[in-house]
Amino acid sequence: MTTEWRKSSYSGGVEDKACVELGRLAAGVGVRDSKGPDGGHLTLSGAQFANLIAQLKQDSAG
Repeated sequence: MTTEWRKSSYSGGVEDKACVELGRLAAGVGVRDSKGPDGGHLTLSGAQFANLIAQLKQDSAG
């Protein structure tokens, strides 16, 4: 399975190298550093990813 990685719409565009990328994996969601795409990735389940996003939203609101 080939993973299609995508950058956040909040990044500086396709050439922005200072952001994270997300990819849909069989086991959930992959998160990797765009500066080192061959350096591996973190795999989160769907529930873990949802919890991460909820925490980030909560932290940015407070």
